[in-house]
Amino acid sequence: MRSALWILGISAALTTGLMQRAHAQDIAYVVSYFEAAPAAKDQAATLARQFGEQSRKDDGNLRFEVLQRLNPSNHFAIVEAWRDAKAQAAHAAAPHNKDFRDKLNALLRSPYDERPHTGLSVDGLPAAGATRDTIYVVTHVDFIPPEKDNGIAMIKSLSDASRKDPGNQRFEALQQNSRPNHTTLFEAWKDQQSVDAHGVMPHTKQFREKLTPISGALFDERLYKSIN
Repeated sequence: MRSALWILGISAALTTGLMQRAHAQDIAYVVSYFEAAPAAKDQAATLARQFGEQSRKDDGNLRFEVLQRLNPSNHFAIVEAWRDAKAQAAHAAAPHNKDFRDKLNALLRSPYDERPHTGLSVDGLPAAGATRDTIYVVTHVDFIPPEKDNGIAMIKSLSDASRKDPGNQRFEALQQNSRPNHTTLFEAWKDQQSVDAHGVMPHTKQFREKLTPISGALFDERLYKSIN
């Protein structure tokens, strides 16, 4: 009897694990960037914060991070996670989305840059221990097409190692849907000291060294604070 219960327990655990992995594969990510005119940065921040509050109430939203760049502070990013593509599409068609874009457009100095992604290496969705001191890092990394698979393997290895670094609260690797050789790293760190320490870790330096000869563009690393 005990053996049968043990087998049933193992089976249930395996089934749950498979369901969780299948669910994770369905998650739709969107990373967006926009630049406000310097004089309009406060207005843009207010609009984006309100948009985030509304969007987190939409069905299927798992996370909606509204970020303002530390320098220059008129640069912003939004990192979204949705239950699936259908939920993301419903959000995109929602009236508050159009209203936000219409109002924001008058404050921008360049077009709103929205990039749908798929998860490459994601370790859970909730941010762990985020505080007012948390520093968010959004990095665009792309590889020359022949090195895409090698680059993705490097990204996954970096993600696994970096989650163990002191002060790390999140380290996610995402792959751009329209250009699979383009990736985004989304990180959250306890404070600036944690960011600096991570930058000189052996695995980080090794990644940068291997990246240089196969990169399709400069390493675009940007630091932000949350304005959720």
